[in-house]
Parts: sequence; structure tokens; C-alpha cells
Amino acid sequence: MALSQAKPKPGDLIEIFRPGYQHWALYVGDGYVVHLAPPSEIAGAGSASLMSALTDKAIVKKELLSVVAGKDKYRVNNKHDRKYSPLPPSKIVRCAEEKVGQEMLYKLTSDNCEHFVNELRYGVSRSDQVTEAVVKGGMFTGVLALGLAVIGALMTVQRN
Repeated sequence: MALSQAKPKPGDLIEIFRPGYQHWALYVGDGYVVHLAPPSEIAGAGSASLMSALTDKAIVKKELLSVVAGKDKYRVNNKHDRKYSPLPPSKIVRCAEEKVGQEMLYKLTSDNCEHFVNELRYGVSRSDQVTEAVVKGGMFTGVLALGLAVIGALMTVQRN
């Protein structure tokens, strides 16, 4: 995967590649991002979204991008700019910074770090990671159900 070398601008979404998932933050300038993190997070430890999923609570933090990303790769990813008009950068940054220090509800499926930053940039709460997981999970469930049905039919045939 080629990672963007674009220098972030205020209001940009930052996708951080953690092992097994992506953590999302919003660039606010001077090397800082605002992101949704669990109260117990150790900066740069790479556990932000996973720990939040266990606690159902998260705190909005403003930290250096280099600290939040740690050794993980990241890129600017404003992937929904064609679908949704971004809010003005000054408004995005102001709203993000107003939330710093607030404790928020965290639900992996509806209120995660990706929902948070998309809401700030576009006014639309969405998480492609959740959508993709549901689609993959649905396909897996369908294949599993089909497999169990076939096994059940074969066992019925063998008994008769």
C-alpha cells in the first residue's frame, strides 16, 4: 500500500495503520491532531480503538501526530471529499478543539474514532471499517449457514 506523503493541512483526516485496524485522527495544525482515545491510553501505544471498545468511554485528546502514530505508518486520507463537501477548515479545527478533554460514548459500531473525525470534517458520522466488517461478517455468516445446511442435508441423506 502506497502511503500519501502529502503534508497534512488543518482539517485533514489522518489514517493511522495499527495492526489489524486503522485509527483515525484530525489534523489541527502545528503537528497536532485531535482524536478519540480511551482514558487509560498511553500515547503511541497503538491501543486506542481496542481499549475504547472495552471501556465504552473515550476522551477527546489533542496530541502530536508523531506521538499518536508512534512507529505506525499514517497518511492523509480525505476519502469522502467527492461524496461530501468538507466544512471550512477553520470550523473543523474550532469544533475539534472545543471537544478536547470531553468524555464521550464509544461504541465500535456507531461511535468510534472514524465516526468522530468524519462528523467533524463532513458533518456525517460514518465508518467504512464498520461497514466493511458488517459486509464481510454477513458474507461469512451466509457461507457458514450454507455450509451447515449442506452438512445437515448430507447427514440426513446418509441416515436414510
